[in-house]
Amino acid sequence: MTGKKDSMFHVRRTPWHGLGTKVREAPASAEALALAGLDWHVQQEPIYTGTEELIDGYKANVRDSDRRVLGVVTDRYKVIQNDEAFAFTDELLGEGVRYESAGSFQGGRRVWLLAHMPHEYIISGERISPYLLFSNTHDGSGAIKVALTPIRVVCQNTLNLALSRAKRSWAMIHTGNIKEKMEEARSTLFLAANYMDELGKEFEALRTKKLTDKQVMEYIEVLLPLEDGSTPQQERNMKRLREDMKMRYFDAPDLQGLGKNAYRFINAVSDFATHAEPLRKTASYKENLFSRTADGNPMIDRAYQMVRAA
Repeated sequence: MTGKKDSMFHVRRTPWHGLGTKVREAPASAEALALAGLDWHVQQEPIYTGTEELIDGYKANVRDSDRRVLGVVTDRYKVIQNDEAFAFTDELLGEGVRYESAGSFQGGRRVWLLAHMPHEYIISGERISPYLLFSNTHDGSGAIKVALTPIRVVCQNTLNLALSRAKRSWAMIHTGNIKEKMEEARSTLFLAANYMDELGKEFEALRTKKLTDKQVMEYIEVLLPLEDGSTPQQERNMKRLREDMKMRYFDAPDLQGLGKNAYRFINAVSDFATHAEPLRKTASYKENLFSRTADGNPMIDRAYQMVRAA
């Protein structure tokens, strides 16, 4: 049984593993978008009823490469093309940031570009590698967004905690002015560095917060509740999930030397939330996992709030 556990823990990969296209050889965003097949444009076109009547106040966002409708938006909506949305990130490359991968979800409605920041952080003797995810939407659901995702290198756990003292994600205002683009780029690096500094302080605090085995088991039951009226099969499924999370806290080789504390528990929850096999793997499973990595994982945030309140 030990060998099986060890092998499971040694194959953990980043939540975006296998998604998008690797673009590490791209020197700039335009090349990255071309490698990923995202070098298309969105055209806005009028919408008509079945009897050829113009629908006032709305337009369709249409991808020029295949005429696919990506969304219906109001007349006030301004299209930000992929190359425009990500052009300012080229300024970051001058600071040592490199592109890793790029791709799209939902048939092109959401386009993303992932970059690796210049250096890793050593926090409490552990390597934490920060990534920046840039995303743009064409269905009217949002604008350009930047999200920071720190990864604990030894185990690929995501540690994107919702800190009260520093923002982990923020929206970018697109502008064609190159001077303002450079200012946006510098601001992005500043916000990311500030978050990493605050995250380091929080890790230190979590390490000093001791947890008993009883507390850990209670927290697991809160995170994975058994609803009233559950069927025998649902009870068995929940027991299996709880045992999985329990194993990730007590048995993960990379957590053995951390002591029994809140930092270890957060890592175990992150491990479970981003690496455990779901009861049912849907067609959009990887996309949903990636989105939770970018936007924040509710389970990890809830675990963080619980241990902070303890």
